[in-house]
Amino acid sequence: MPVQQTKFKKSYRFATITSFYITLYITLLLVAFLLFFSNIEFWEIPIFAISTYLFCFIVIQFRVEHFIYRRVKKIYDDLTLLESAKLTKGAITTDMHTLTQEIDKFARDKKLEIETLKVREQYRKEFIGNVSHELKTPLFTVQGYILTLLDGAMDNKEIREKYLERASKGIERLSYIVQDLDMITKLEVGDLRLSIEDFDIVELVENVFDMLEMKAAKKKITLTFDMNYKKPIFVRADKERIQQVLINLIVNSLKYGSEKGTTEISIENLIKNKVIVRVTDNGEGIEKPHLPRLFERFYRVDKTGSRKEGGSGLGLSIVKHIIEAHDEKIYVESEYNVGSEFSFTLEKTE
Repeated sequence: MPVQQTKFKKSYRFATITSFYITLYITLLLVAFLLFFSNIEFWEIPIFAISTYLFCFIVIQFRVEHFIYRRVKKIYDDLTLLESAKLTKGAITTDMHTLTQEIDKFARDKKLEIETLKVREQYRKEFIGNVSHELKTPLFTVQGYILTLLDGAMDNKEIREKYLERASKGIERLSYIVQDLDMITKLEVGDLRLSIEDFDIVELVENVFDMLEMKAAKKKITLTFDMNYKKPIFVRADKERIQQVLINLIVNSLKYGSEKGTTEISIENLIKNKVIVRVTDNGEGIEKPHLPRLFERFYRVDKTGSRKEGGSGLGLSIVKHIIEAHDEKIYVESEYNVGSEFSFTLEKTE
């Protein structure tokens, strides 16, 4: 109990010294009254009482203020060590209500900071684990094929060509992951500058359809508009990045779309200077619990960790960052076993 004993001793010392001052003053005052006024009159008693009261008030106020101030100052000094710049900006106050409010605010801020750090730490652990998993799978695959070839399978022409093709696909997958990681890092730190221009979004969608025509044909999925857009619709954005957004969303719909299904693009006026581009499919859909985390890096709806459809696992996260870099919004709606719709807004020009 050494800490409590120290606190008691400090309070006793404070009370002892204060009491000594008051006792000394009253004694001296009483002696003075007895010396100068041998016969004490009635009116002299109130003077004695008032002077005693004033002195006690001054001594107690000064002593208590000084006593509290020293301890409050120690609290401020301790908080300064914790880098509480906001708390130490103003003058030190001995008002307990104000001090309590500031301490409560400091505690809430620190609690929020700690909770944020815990969330970030958990996110960091998940991210490192996901990166490790995404890189490990194609690396081990490529390593396995190469080792098999070195162990003697290289002499068989058919096996050699087949394994080299598979190893090439594994390296291609690694390349996608590294490129997407580089891009998403630049987007997050703001190093990737947007080249804003006016362009026809209808024409851009048609170009993306042409690029992905063969990929869609493999699953017999039809790429189509919701209607015949006879007039161009001009938007203001980074054409190359919006093309990447469309490619990622359409490729995603092809991966998880139903065979002989449809991926439909619609472009609608949202408000006077905004359009909303919708990418809708009738694929397997996404269950609601997964929707809030769908745009996280490497987040997998399939918890088994398998990626039979390939890809870097960063496509939707990149889409979100590109759209947000344009100060626009992206939305997702999905119903399991019915289909999904991803939509994003763009600034419209006349």
